[in-house]
Formats: sequence, structure tokens, C-alpha cells
Amino acid sequence: MQEKLLNVVGSLGSPKVLVVGDFMLDVYVYGDALRISPEAPVPVLRVKRTESCCGGAGSVAANLAALGAHPACIGIVGDDPDGHILIEKLRGLRAQTLGLIRASDRPTTKKERLVGLAQHRHRQQLIRVDLESTEPLSQPQQEAVLKAFAAALDDADVVCVQDYGKGVVSQPLCIEFVRMAAEAGRKVLVDPAPITDYAKYRGATLITPNRREASLAVGFDIEDTETAGRAASLLMDSLGLEAVVITLDRQGAYLKCAQFDGLVETRSRSVYDVTGAGDVVLATLAVTVAAGCDYETAVRLTNVAGGLEVERFGAVPITREELIHEVAGTKVVSVEMLQQILGQHRLDGRKIVFTNGCFDVLHRGHIEYLAFCKQQGDIVVVGLNSDSSVRRIKGPERPINNEHDRAAVLAALESVDYITVFEDPTPIKLIERVRPDVLVKGEDWKDKGVVGREFVESYGGQVKLAKLVTGRSSTATIEKMKALEARRS
Repeated sequence: MQEKLLNVVGSLGSPKVLVVGDFMLDVYVYGDALRISPEAPVPVLRVKRTESCCGGAGSVAANLAALGAHPACIGIVGDDPDGHILIEKLRGLRAQTLGLIRASDRPTTKKERLVGLAQHRHRQQLIRVDLESTEPLSQPQQEAVLKAFAAALDDADVVCVQDYGKGVVSQPLCIEFVRMAAEAGRKVLVDPAPITDYAKYRGATLITPNRREASLAVGFDIEDTETAGRAASLLMDSLGLEAVVITLDRQGAYLKCAQFDGLVETRSRSVYDVTGAGDVVLATLAVTVAAGCDYETAVRLTNVAGGLEVERFGAVPITREELIHEVAGTKVVSVEMLQQILGQHRLDGRKIVFTNGCFDVLHRGHIEYLAFCKQQGDIVVVGLNSDSSVRRIKGPERPINNEHDRAAVLAALESVDYITVFEDPTPIKLIERVRPDVLVKGEDWKDKGVVGREFVESYGGQVKLAKLVTGRSSTATIEKMKALEARRS
């Protein structure tokens, strides 16, 4: 499954996704909360900084952009400063914003969170202040939204509906969104509002309620896999859906579709903040479905993305690169998996740096050398000589540390992204498979001839020589240890 998920991430492409729903501006006001007000038993927040980001359907668009998709936005924003900020932020993500209708009679929906930090510890949300209107859109506004939706539909690969109950996804409009998309042959993925009647979503392709939302819709509490299955069946049958995905917190997600009916488990996470989790789920499902992925595999990848999101504070978009790291599960990978991973990094425009060595007894020289490697590009790959390879090079008493321990120590370094172990006496075959943009070796190789130089330079790659730290080497360290041991004996 690990290799299958990596293949999926590598084949996501750049789908065009139509995002319709309630676009919001999320504002975070950060400050120190070090004392209680003398006026009332409440903390006093001394403001340090303020950040704004895309919320609601805007958060879905931000996640789509982070995953390599091209979002087109359809909705309503106020003709106010908050609306201008939101549109500029979406444009900064290269999202299309022509479908965001400016309204003079309602504000841009804004969620302002005051976040306190006490004694440099865990950030804690103190209060959230919402500015919004949930009034139905006027008839001209409804017509403008539908016109914008129709204009963008032909160019879309899939449609996302993010319903926060702020007026854009009203019953008449939602019915039209689903009908028009169905006529155009586009799949419609819906993240529903916390309401009891899902009739307006009838005919959509897939819905993604969480446990609480699904419980409201079906009229009974979802407490376990059995009740989740009952709820999924009820929703699927009553709404004529292809698939239902009920997210179940740390349990994972319950998926019901023609090919799968059951719990798609996920690994347990330390939950920091659930803000934005639903947006990540909808965006990840959209790009995987647009890529032709089956629902089970799409939900497994979505579990990974959602899990990463809840470990963070606030709504932070999850990138393809982060998915790759998480799916791989370790920096130590096989050559075959490494090639898949690097293929995706190249699609994302990352510069690949390669070096190799025994890295037997790690010392300051190694640390500075690998830091130099990181300065040459984005992704550092270390080819690590296997134990048998080290013995052939260094003699029967080496390595001091086995390949698993050496790899584990390298993996702990921030400057190293991936490690792969190789058996050959030279790294040339590995270099040919990695095809790095930059090949790094120590300056002591200047006169010896860097293995792989001709190959790397043949396609425009570079070879860089790193300065060595005088007097620092594994051999010198080992000899010093032997000398100390001899004195003791």
C-alpha cells in the first residue's frame, strides 16, 4: 500500500477544480497572555502579530493549490477591505477569482481568533469573533453566482462544494450546482453543513460529513463502525450517491461505495487543532478523484493529509512534498521507492542533491559537510555504503556501526532528506538512477576524480566540492579511541 500511495501522489497531475461555497477570511491575532485583567476575570492579550489566511471554501482552494491543482473560486465576498484581502490572498495562490461576486449588502465572512501564549508554551485560542451574514442571497446575487458557476464548469475536472451554511450553498443554488455539474459529466464532492436535511445534496457524487454532521443528518449517534455503516448506507441510498466518506477522528474514515464498505483506518495522532481538517479532506479527495484514483485509495491518502493537519495549529495547507514524506514513513528508503519520490519532487521544481559515503562514526566534519550539501539545493539524498561495501573499502574491522545504525543517525539530521543503502563498491549505478542536479563530494576527491562527474555533467548537472574540517575523520576518531583504550589496558 505504501508504494501504491506514493504512485498516487506522483500521478496527481494538476487538475482544474471548481470550488463553490462560503469563502471566508481567517484572522489570527497572536499575543502574550501573561496576566489577568483587573477589570474582569479574563486574560489580557498583549498583541505581538496578526496573520490573515484563506478560510472556509478559501481554505479548500489553498489546499488544492498546495497539492498542485488549479482552483477556480465561486462565491460571495463583501465589497469591503476584508474581501479585498481575501481575493488578493487567493490570487497569490494562483486561484481564479473571477467567480467571487462582490456584495455591497453583506460583509465578507471573517473569523478572528485571539491566540494567547503563556510563558512561551503551547498556543491557546482564547476566543473567536465571527463577522458574517447568513441571510439568503438576493435574486440578482443568486443569478450572478449561477452564471459564474456555469462559465467555469466546462473548464473544470471536478467540482467541490464547501457548505458552511453562510448563504451561498442554499437549497435552490445547491440543487442547481449539482444538476449543472451532472449534465456536464463532472463529479461533485460535498463537505456538508451541520444540518438535519441533506436533500439539497441529492445527486452529488460523494459527501464527506464528520461524525457529528452525519449523526445530525441520519438522526442517531454514530458511536462505532456498525453505526457508521448504517449511517453511510442510509445517506448513500437516500441521496443517490456514488460514495459516502464519514470521517471518524482518530479511527479514520468509514467509506461506502460499490467497491468498498468499511472502515479505512489511520494511525493515531496527537491532535493539536482540528481547524481546517474538513477542508483538507475535501481538497485531497478532489485531486485524487480527478486523477482517476479509486475511492479506497483516495480515502487512505486523505487520512494521511487529514492526520497531518490536526497535528498543526490553524488551517495550514498540506503539500505534496509533506504527503510524500509522511507516506514514506522514514527517510531510509529503497532505490525503487526513492526514484518514485524524487519524480514527484522534480515535478514540484525541487533541486536534487546527491552525496555518498560510509558515515561510520559521525563527527563535526560530517555535520558541516551535509550542511554544505543542503545549501546546494532542496532535497539531499545520501547514498550509504552497506556494511559489506564498507568492509571492502575500509577493511574487515569496519564499519564500527552497522548500516541500520548509521542510517538512523543520518536520518536524525535536518540536512538529510533521504538515505538509501547501496552494495556496489562505487556509487555510479545509484547516481545513474538518482540523476541528481548536484553531485557533492569532499575536496579531497579533486585529484582522485569524482565518481559520476561525467554522467552528471552530461545532462547539465553540477559537481560541487565541499571543504573539509581539518583533523576530523572517522578513521582519526577510531584511532584515537583505540589509543585511549590501549593506555587504559
